[in-house]
Amino acid sequence: MTQGFDMGIAGRTALVSGSSEGLGKACALALSKCGVTVAINGRDESKLKGTASEIEKETGGKVILAPGDVTTEEGRAAVLANCPKPDILVNNAGGPPPGDFRTWDEETWLKALRGNMLYAVFMTNAVMDNMIEQRWGRIINITSQAVKMPMPLIGLSTSARAGLTGYMGTISREVAQYGITVNNLLPGFFHTKRLQQYLESVAASRNVTASDVEAERAAANPSRRSGDPDEFGAWCAFIASAHSGYMTGQNILLDGGAYPGVM
Repeated sequence: MTQGFDMGIAGRTALVSGSSEGLGKACALALSKCGVTVAINGRDESKLKGTASEIEKETGGKVILAPGDVTTEEGRAAVLANCPKPDILVNNAGGPPPGDFRTWDEETWLKALRGNMLYAVFMTNAVMDNMIEQRWGRIINITSQAVKMPMPLIGLSTSARAGLTGYMGTISREVAQYGITVNNLLPGFFHTKRLQQYLESVAASRNVTASDVEAERAAANPSRRSGDPDEFGAWCAFIASAHSGYMTGQNILLDGGAYPGVM
């Protein structure tokens, strides 16, 4: 965080799902730098412990382990048992693999909805009453630039996240009176494992290399690069901060200017 600028959330607690790596980890790290106790989540407990050690070493902050699969009812219960009343909830989960829309059957669609929409709905609902009682809370959903700018091969993820966007936009207006904000962060191309998987999928469909696709993407982006996860984490921390209480129901693009619209 910028030296001398107090985010006003030291002493708060944040639960960040999907935070053993990638953008979720970047968010947890940024929040920890702000003095927030972070509960980090993932399905691989050994990887989670490694991430916790990294965050604690870098920030000196307190980290709670909250292992579990948030896309299942049992997993969510396990996660919330370790952090039942967060002040800040960051919903984040990896999307389904890219593919040909002709091959997606009903179960594939249901799995995508559970993994990229319904888990966040249920996690949010589980912590909302406490936020209402204390008259303060932050819900932050990591979705995708594809919600505003659909891309080939990721229709499952885009559709589920678009549904989540609609739900969160609706409830944001209902809970704003209690000092609770609900916003979505829409990442473009950031240097993560998820990006690499997408590049490889596109490359295979075109019979080129992933490096070729990445170079094309960078050249087409006004910033001429992909994003750094730390940049994303900083935005997450600001939206969670005491200074963002008058911003809610928003979809914030972090894509280097790739979206071609003006609104």
